[in-house]
Amino acid sequence: MPFLTSPVLPEGTLSRQSQPDIPTTAGLRLRPWRAEDASAVHAAFQDPTLHQWHGRSCDSPEEAAGWIETWHAEWRRESGAQWAVVHADTGELRGRAALREIRLRDGVAEVAYWTVASARGQGVARHATDALVRWAFDEIGFNRLELMHATANAASCRVATKAGFAVEGTRRRALLHPDGWHDMHLHARLRDG
Repeated sequence: MPFLTSPVLPEGTLSRQSQPDIPTTAGLRLRPWRAEDASAVHAAFQDPTLHQWHGRSCDSPEEAAGWIETWHAEWRRESGAQWAVVHADTGELRGRAALREIRLRDGVAEVAYWTVASARGQGVARHATDALVRWAFDEIGFNRLELMHATANAASCRVATKAGFAVEGTRRRALLHPDGWHDMHLHARLRDG
């Protein structure tokens, strides 16, 4: 059955190019993940806060290396785009910024982020999100970016709001975490406002 509209973003929009480095403000940059980041990812996921809000653990650097391989494959499949957020001068890992659940036909993706424990409260997630949004709208042409977080995660809500994502509603019992079901705030930004 044919579609009545053309895709917002054609197939190949991402995969026909190399995943870029994206500069940010505040001395940060987003760069594609590297195999040698596996130990830093593993170390980041030893933090109980990441377990609380992300529902994943990482048992070894080898497991983290597998994640990095998966993140590269997502770029090639155009289903996700994951970046390491690093200090621009030292290259030290500060967090992650990502587009998940990419639907090129609709021009929609979900923004996700986390920061390492030592980087929290410094605006890392906000600056990374701002840079990712600019790239997604201005360089690629996405129409809508969504962002979800547990309603109990006040820090993530502050990042979303400061990055210009309007709250659109609450998805009740939308995500299961180790401590039970979480209601999720749905935020969104549109390309033209």
